[in-house]
Formats: sequence, C-alpha cells, structure tokens
Amino acid sequence: MIAKNFGAKSRLLAVFSSVALLLPVSSHAQDLLRTTLANGLQVIIVRNTLAPVVTTMVNYRVGSDECPAGFPGSAHATEHMMFRGSPGVDADQLAAISAAMGGDDNADTQQAVTQYFFTTTSENLDVPLRVEATRMRDLLPDQKLWAKERGAIEQEVAQDLSNPTYVFYTQLLSAMFKGSPYEHDALGTRPSFDKTTDADLRAFHNAWYVPNNAVLVIVGNVNPHSTLALVKDIFGGIPAKKLPDRPVFNFQDVMPDTLKLQTDLPYGLTAVTFRLPGADSPDFAAAQILSDVLSSERGKLYGMVPAGHALFAEFAYDTLPKSGLGYAVAGFPSGADSTNQLEEVKRILSGEVASGFDADLIEAAKRREIISAELQKNSVSGLASAWSEAVAVEGRTSPDDDINAFRQVTVDDVNRVAKKYLDLDHAISAILSPQESDKPISSKSFGGAENFAASKSTNVKLPPWARKLTDKLPAAISTLSPVTMTLTNGITLIVQPESVSGTVSVFGKIKNNPKVQVPDGHEGVEAVLDKLFSYGTKSLDRLAFQKALDDIGANESAGVDFSLQVLPDNFERGLQLLADNELSPALPEDDFKIIQEQEAASVAGELKSPDHIAGHALTVALFPTNDPSQRETTPDSVKSLTIGDVKNYYQAAFRPDMTTIVVIGNIDTDTAVSLVEKYFGGWTAAGDKPSTLFPPAPDNTVSVTHVPDASRVQDKVTLGETLTLTRTNPDYYALQLGNHVLGGGFYATRLYHDLRQNGGLVYFVSSSFNVGLTRGVYQSAYACDPPNVAKARTLIVNDLKQMQREDVTDRELHQAKLMLLRDIPLSQASVDEIANGWLGYVALGLPLDEPVVAGKIYTKLTANDVKAAFAKWLRPDGLVQVTQGPQPH
Repeated sequence: MIAKNFGAKSRLLAVFSSVALLLPVSSHAQDLLRTTLANGLQVIIVRNTLAPVVTTMVNYRVGSDECPAGFPGSAHATEHMMFRGSPGVDADQLAAISAAMGGDDNADTQQAVTQYFFTTTSENLDVPLRVEATRMRDLLPDQKLWAKERGAIEQEVAQDLSNPTYVFYTQLLSAMFKGSPYEHDALGTRPSFDKTTDADLRAFHNAWYVPNNAVLVIVGNVNPHSTLALVKDIFGGIPAKKLPDRPVFNFQDVMPDTLKLQTDLPYGLTAVTFRLPGADSPDFAAAQILSDVLSSERGKLYGMVPAGHALFAEFAYDTLPKSGLGYAVAGFPSGADSTNQLEEVKRILSGEVASGFDADLIEAAKRREIISAELQKNSVSGLASAWSEAVAVEGRTSPDDDINAFRQVTVDDVNRVAKKYLDLDHAISAILSPQESDKPISSKSFGGAENFAASKSTNVKLPPWARKLTDKLPAAISTLSPVTMTLTNGITLIVQPESVSGTVSVFGKIKNNPKVQVPDGHEGVEAVLDKLFSYGTKSLDRLAFQKALDDIGANESAGVDFSLQVLPDNFERGLQLLADNELSPALPEDDFKIIQEQEAASVAGELKSPDHIAGHALTVALFPTNDPSQRETTPDSVKSLTIGDVKNYYQAAFRPDMTTIVVIGNIDTDTAVSLVEKYFGGWTAAGDKPSTLFPPAPDNTVSVTHVPDASRVQDKVTLGETLTLTRTNPDYYALQLGNHVLGGGFYATRLYHDLRQNGGLVYFVSSSFNVGLTRGVYQSAYACDPPNVAKARTLIVNDLKQMQREDVTDRELHQAKLMLLRDIPLSQASVDEIANGWLGYVALGLPLDEPVVAGKIYTKLTANDVKAAFAKWLRPDGLVQVTQGPQPH
C-alpha cells in the first residue's frame, strides 16, 4: 500500500452504455473489449497471452485532490482500510485470499486516483473481481481496526519523512501549487491521522467509491467476452451515486526561489524545476517530447557529464491532469561547488530555449516514445498500469492516444512550449548537499528484553466463492519452452519467441564478482569501467554511437549486465551495436581521467554516507576480518588506477565462456541464433576462468551497531546472521517454504500479523534467505519509531524460535505452498522477469525449469521438514543488528 507521488519517476522522487465497443489492439480486434455498464462502471478488457495470468486494476477517480481541508491523507487512509475488511470479507479472509492467489496484490494513492490491483492465475479471475466488488460496497465499521491501522500508516509517514529528497519534494509542491489541491501529496500527516475517525473514512469511501467513479482494467490471458459477462454479473448490481463536487484548481504564479537542504545521499543534487502543462493540456505531447530531448545523451544537459561537470544530468517530467512538474537535475560529489553547477544548468536551459531544439533529437524522442509504448505489452501488470494511467488518470481513450499525439509534434511545437514553460523567472531551484554520518556505535545489547508472545494466525473460513483457491494445490507447470544451446566460444544462449508485442529484447549477464576478482589496490576499477561503456566504441565515438541507437529507437546498455530492446525490423542493427559496445568499447583515456576524478570524489562521499556506513557495518558484523566482502573502494584506490588497469580488468573479467544471453520477443529461434552467432560468435577468451565465489563463512558473533542519521525520524533496522547452508543443500527448499509462513503474504503471515496487523509497530517487515554456492545469509528488516525497535525485534526472534519448536499449522503450510506454486505462472507474466530468472538460474548452475523442480519439492514437504530445517540452520539468539537513524530507546 503506497501513497504514490507523481515525482516518483524522477530522481527527486502516475456516456452510459450497455453495448460493448470493439477496438483494435496489436492488430487483433478480438484482443480488446470495452464498455460502460448501466451503473457507470467503465470496463476495459485487454487480452495478453504472455502467461496464464491476469491483472485486475480498479481505478477510483479520487485521491488527495478530493481530501477534506485539514485531512490531506484521507484518501490514503481509506486505501489502507480497504485491506482491513468489508462486510462479507474481513481482513484475515482478504489476506488468506491474497496469499492463496500468489500474494501479488497492492494499492496506491495518488493525487487524482486510487488504484487497487491483483495479479493471479487466469482461472481464478472471478476471485479478485468479487473481492473488489465487496470492497466497493463499504468498509467494516470498526474504530478499533482504524486504531491499529493508524499505527502502520503513521510508520509509512515516518518512513517518507526520513527521506530528505521526499522532504524537498513536499516543499516543492507547496511552493509550486500553493492554494490548490496539488500543494500537498497523498501521504498525509501524523496530526491529521490522529484526529481522523473510522466514521470519517467510511463517509469518504461511500462518497467516492462508487461504480460511476471507477475504471476497471483487466489484462491477461482471458476471453474478453466471457470476462465481460462475469464483470456484469459481479458488479452490475452495485448502484451508482451522485458524486460530490470536484475541487477547483486556481494556480498562482510561481515565485522564484532557491531551496537549500541536506541529504543523506552520498552525492549532492542541484535542481531547476518548472511548472509544466498537465495531461489535459493541448501542450502535453510537445512538453513530453521536450522533456525527452532535454534528457538525450546527445543533448547539452547530459553533456555536463562527459565534461566532468556533473555525476549525472537529466530532465524528468511528471504529470497530473491539471498540471505537471519538470525537473532539470544534476549530481555533484560531496565538497564540489554546487552553486556553479546550478548556474550552469540554468545557462544550458536558457541557451537551449533561445537557440531552439534539433529536429533530429525531436524525431529520436518520438521514436523512443513509440517503442516504450510497445514495450508495455511485455508485462501483464505493466500493460494494465498503462491503460489505467491513460484512461483513469489522463482521461484518454487508450494509451494509443498519447502515441498518436506524439507523432504529430513538430519542431515548432517543441520550441514554442519550451519558451512558454521553461521560464527561469518562474522556476524554483534547489541544492541538496550531502550530510555525513557520525561514527557508528557498537554495543552488546540490542536494547530491550521485553517478552511479547508471538502468535499463529487463526484458521480462516473463506467465503464460498473463494474456497476453490485452497481446495487443492495447483500443479507445478510452466508454459515456457526456451531453446538453450552453448555456442562454440562458450556463450550460453537461450531463445524464447513471444508475440505479445512488436519488440525483441536481449538480456545478457557475465558471471562476475568484483569483491573477489579485482586485484588488490585496484578497488573501484569495475565502477570506472562500467561508466566508460557509455563513451562509445572503437568504431563510433560517444555521440555517433548514441545517434546510431536513436536512429532505430533502441534502448541499449553494456557492461557485466547488458541489454537491448528494439523493434524486430531493427533487431540485427541493434544487436550489432550492442556487440560493438560490449566487445569493442572505446575506453578513451581522456574520458577515463575525467571519470576517475569524479569517481574518487563520489567514493569519498559514499564512505561517509549513512546508507553506506550501515551496509558496511552489517557486512563487518556478519563476516570475519579479511573476508573479501569487506573490501571497500577508497579515493586513493581509484586515483591510483591507470587506463591500462581498466583494460586489463576488462580482458580478465569479460569472457564469453562466463556469459549467458537471453533473446526473447517477436523473432524466430533460427534468426535469433544466427544473428547472435554472427555478432558475438567471434568473441574469445584466453587462460583459465577466474573464480567469482566467496569463501565459506563461519557463524557470526552477536553484535549491535547504531549508525547515526540525522535525516531520519524513524529507525531502519536490519537483523541478520550467516548460514553455512549452500544453494545445493536440499534444506534450502524447506527454509523457503517456512519463510513463506513467516512473511511475504501480508496479514496472512506471522511477521505481518504480529508486527503490523496486531502491533501497529511497522509499515513493512521482510524476511529473506540469500543463499549462494558457498554460503548464505538470513535477514529480516523493518522500520519503526525508536522506542519500538526492541519490541519489534523481540517479536521477530520469538517468531523464529516458534518455527524451530513447533510444527506450523496445516493451514499455514498449505497456504505457503499455494503462494510458492502460484508464483510460478506469476513470475512468467513479464518478459524482464522471465529473462532475469533464467540468468539467475544459470549463474547458480540450476536448470531453467528450476521453479517447476522446486514446486514439486514444495508439494511433498511436511511441517516437520520445515521445523527441522529452521532448528538446524537458524540461530535466533545469534542475530546481528544494525540500526540507522535516531538512537533507539
């Protein structure tokens, strides 16, 4: 559950009729069905056959814009209470239903919309629809439920207020949109939540959560016509209501100002922000293309990076229906002259506006917007989000409306919009300077010895329409059929043809571990090399290489993890460019010297930043002295590097016999194989393969470390311990099964039940096993107010001990198996997730059908197997603790 800010994409933080109208999508008219029910509910059904999966998104056209005066978080709080139950489905039932479907559901609140989404197997589509219909009707009338949830939502507030970038964002909203509903975001405040009542939230829900204020988007492997019949049956009886009046937007002129804040980031930020048109403006499309042009790596703003004047530089555009924000952002290392950088950003922007923008860059931006829209079809949930954004937020007919508008944008349009909106006399600037942490403080005690009883969640009786979810375990099967081969030079090639979009994606990974592979004294060489890949190839310099990508609208990146996304007609040219960048990088010495200076300055700031200090403190606590994991890059190690060191590391680490390439998309297998062999087949390696494995690690000793962080009002806590367990040990599966009893299913799992649902101590809590080929780590993480650090830890430790002492219940075991088995198809509902899963399995020496293999193992495991594994491998009294933020008390 999220209070979503429309700045989240940038570095600073989107007529009644009962007759269905058929429209074409992907050239297949039968793939899209849309209608408006008699009660006003808009319904959009899009067929996508990537996996046997479906995503439902209910979009209510209500957000923080409609919140009562003095209660800016009412929409956000209502969203939270939707998970506390409705008449007919209480919180425990909701949690059990979600877990049984695979646990992939959430919600977010924005200024203009509140969204609820489920992703589950197609055969169970009716269940999330019935959940949403139930929640549309009402909330449970219970002040006690709100009292418990208020603790969790106030922890979410504390979490965001512990982020200095978010604090800046709230100040920016207030300055840019003073006197309008946009002057605050959707999060809300602790004081307003303290005076909010359950009755207030039910009134807000009943006013706005009505079918005639909602858009239901369904995307997945479904039959549109039978799905529409199901929707009519489930939602058709909910009556429409007259909606309250919408807020009025009267924007005042922006008064220029410069904000100065501190940040706990390892680098600083300068920003120049402008009020840009909203989605309902005729200038929207030209403003989006303008933003893309300003972010181009061939543009003058990005040119600050190769010139050594910025660590990064970009332009971002975040829109709302009535207005938007444009950010020109640049990064500087700690101690650098931020004022000069800010003035340079302003000079570049004013110069671009005065001289006008290059027609070639504008056409390149339009091509990239078109391929970006096509790539949305490579994810079931991503496509649902795209339709929801277009229709519910922007008020479009479909996502294609934006694409058609982008196609019509001219050079004159872009220049006109730039002159109109990029006005420095009505801009707000900002400088966020890095804030160092004090030295960490170590102790032997974790700060409390309270005894809080852990609890098993009670047996839950599901509504009749949901019982089919738990009747029996689904089979462990996959619909994927990849072709795998090893090329003569040792590359592992995996090809999976898919026709859900008109794109082809390439994902590559070189097995690599700098902590082990980098020679002593050369720490940081891998980071310098990674940055040098963007400086062109031996045949094309930086600008020429970027233009070649722009000419075909391709997205490309090189390094130990490399990728390409391109239209099928341009696949060969795109693959040629990717191979040229990966196998023949220019590695220019002049650019190396600039990057070296920047990296040394960045590292100096990194070593003093609270996040880095906390992360390193955890590593030091877990692993013995001289363990490779404790190696740190220093300014001196970076400054000592030569371009020869970089080239030597490249030759040693970048090898075809340690590389896996996945090609997935609208291409046949023979063509993919032939072209990969053509452009990557000549890649060779000499000598033995380098080791990439950490040494085995012994059990850690108990320790507690506090890392001061003056920017946080909330403590971020990580508990951890080393495991001598390796990934090939069969106990791994029993531990993963038990971990799904502990966490991962929201209120349905023990940690969420104890720490959030009942305790209200945290907003989130995680539990995870990270197990490799030589060693593993168990971690649990949470964030809470300083007085509650010990309470939350005690509950986690008690839950772990209970896993060792007692069998999990039959219901918990069955539920955990359902989550893991149903995750198999859910993990195949995105091209990126499919490819990255395969790359990970190859790196661990596992088969590509590892999820199916694991699923069959999970099916046979018993409660005693889980208890024995936790008793054997976990040491609840041996956890290390690292706390970042105020001193716990």
